[in-house]
Amino acid sequence: MTRATEITIPTLVRIKPGALDRLGIYLRRHGFERVARVSSEGLVPAILERVETSLAGESIEVVDRFAVSEPSFDQASANFAALPRGVQAIIGVGGGRALDSAKCTASLGRLPLFSVPTSLSNDGFCSPQSRLTLAGGARSIPTTMPFGVVIDTEVCGSAPDALFLSGVGDLVAKVTAIEDWRIAFHERETPINDFAALLSDATVFQFMARPSRDLEGMRLLGTALMLNGIAMEIAGSSRPASGSEHLISHALDRIAKRPLLHGLQVGVATCICSHLQGEGTERIEGVLRAVGFWDEIRRQPLDRAEWLEAVRLGPTLKDDFHTVLSSRDCLPEVEALLRDDPVLSPCFH
Repeated sequence: MTRATEITIPTLVRIKPGALDRLGIYLRRHGFERVARVSSEGLVPAILERVETSLAGESIEVVDRFAVSEPSFDQASANFAALPRGVQAIIGVGGGRALDSAKCTASLGRLPLFSVPTSLSNDGFCSPQSRLTLAGGARSIPTTMPFGVVIDTEVCGSAPDALFLSGVGDLVAKVTAIEDWRIAFHERETPINDFAALLSDATVFQFMARPSRDLEGMRLLGTALMLNGIAMEIAGSSRPASGSEHLISHALDRIAKRPLLHGLQVGVATCICSHLQGEGTERIEGVLRAVGFWDEIRRQPLDRAEWLEAVRLGPTLKDDFHTVLSSRDCLPEVEALLRDDPVLSPCFH
């Protein structure tokens, strides 16, 4: 008899303007009085001041503070070992690196995590894993889901353009990821969790129906990225959010002389992979066009040779992870796309 899936999801979710200034209220309502803060090194001081003011206003003591420049398992472990007694929760504030480190530290201590992203560059602020360096390489390490997700849409909306566009690139990837999951099911009998796939699909299309950077657009993007993280928790794998397009991006992280932000690489790779799958290309290209994604990419054209090598290398990176890249030799098709496609070819040199 098949049992229902047991999952962990955030208890508290706030996605609205001014949420950062109410962080102390949110923690106080749930009984937290002593916390440690993990933040991005070099984060805008005014953001940290708002966090500290909000917590102090509710008499919540910050017993330790850690700044993260490079997310490593060793550093997250050292932060955990340094935690004073009586810490009740971890607050992660900043970008993906700090939040990955905060998730790992909280998991090691079995402590609740409040995830407070200051940009929406990817779905990592609410996902069941952290991307950390370990033994000289980047690894995806299982971690617990956040107890709370607090997204201030004004703060995230004021982040640099590239971070917003990276988030949109990571979001549209869910279209090709779900199609890769279906390919793996039909060709390799890889099990599909229907609810996780449905959740991923539904949240993506809410933003795709209204792609913008105003407060409502930021709310839709933040909600969609958060729910995709939850879809991964439901599925017990990264399948709802990561497929062939992520394999290409991970390969680029290894071989490119100048890798781009994760979501920027993924967005371009998503367009490529949608062509290979024969599904969704027009809609993906249209959403990326609407937010100015292609303008950003074309400012510094990509290295065609590196991308072709990443397409070749991608299918070898994860064992038993079947995608369109492993269904046939896709390299000649991609080479033609990068040379002749009216959207993609101007992005490469």
